[in-house]
Amino acid sequence: MPQLANRQFLDFEKPIKELYDQVEQLKSTQEKSKTDMSGAISALEQRIVETKKHITDTLTPWHRVQLSRHPDRPYTLKYIEKMCTNFIELHGDRNVRDDKAMVGGFAQLGDQTVMMIGQQKGNNTKTRQLRNFGMANPEGYRKALRLMKLAEKFNKPIITLIDTPGAYPGLEAEERGQGEAIARNIYEMISLKVPVICVIIGEGASGGALGIGVGDKVVMMENTWYTVISPESCSSILWRSWDKKETAAEQLRLTGKDMLGFGLVDDVIPEPLGGAHWDYDEAAAILKNYLIPTIKNLQAIPAQERINQRIQKFGGMGFWEEI
Repeated sequence: MPQLANRQFLDFEKPIKELYDQVEQLKSTQEKSKTDMSGAISALEQRIVETKKHITDTLTPWHRVQLSRHPDRPYTLKYIEKMCTNFIELHGDRNVRDDKAMVGGFAQLGDQTVMMIGQQKGNNTKTRQLRNFGMANPEGYRKALRLMKLAEKFNKPIITLIDTPGAYPGLEAEERGQGEAIARNIYEMISLKVPVICVIIGEGASGGALGIGVGDKVVMMENTWYTVISPESCSSILWRSWDKKETAAEQLRLTGKDMLGFGLVDDVIPEPLGGAHWDYDEAAAILKNYLIPTIKNLQAIPAQERINQRIQKFGGMGFWEEI
């Protein structure tokens, strides 16, 4: 993870930054003056923990949206690196090209071989352009489906890691069948014979998320969001301005707690104190400790029964009144 000097802090994280700056200043003074300041440093470090906890306890929906986009937040390949061994990335949709915004391949998770698939964002200008900011084209979704079918052929569980502001909305993507590719994935995923676990690790927006988001378990990391439209876009449609994005975030009910209450996700997975961007190893370990027993539980259920439960779960989503 980034060194402290290279870390980026959101507005509501500034109190944490100020405390870290004080710690660094004390350490520098201690080194120059050869004076023991360990007591003062320990007290500041304890205040950092308390400040992180206070901020975590008072996060608004908009704050969680901001955390889901934090530039230091771990992306799909980072989770794979930290959770798995022997990852072999597979490329191409066997039709158009390889979409760098969608990555996937076989990996070892504990003692189990799994298929890992997910959207990948970049962490600097060059890689963000290469990864198209995590917005997949139709060939990305077709690559994902090809890998899912490969996993099904070899009877390997599938884990998808969702982190996208949406499928790429460009004209060329629509010309190559963006809507059909996403719809095809939803249709095919509902009947896959192997266990499928979908994890929202960052942004879970619209059809871009749904294209790899149908599974036996759909779960969210604590500081993520999952909804049909981003708060900014919702604000621009309803109020003709982005200024109401915080209000939109509250009204969309997009947090893990909201989604769990609506029955749209199965679990919300906690993150390290302050967010996943503070400790990649711990974030990955928490997720790994959830995935391994969940896979074993799903494997104990006959394939057709899993499919029936999947159909029943997604078919029963939503609520309405008949007049």
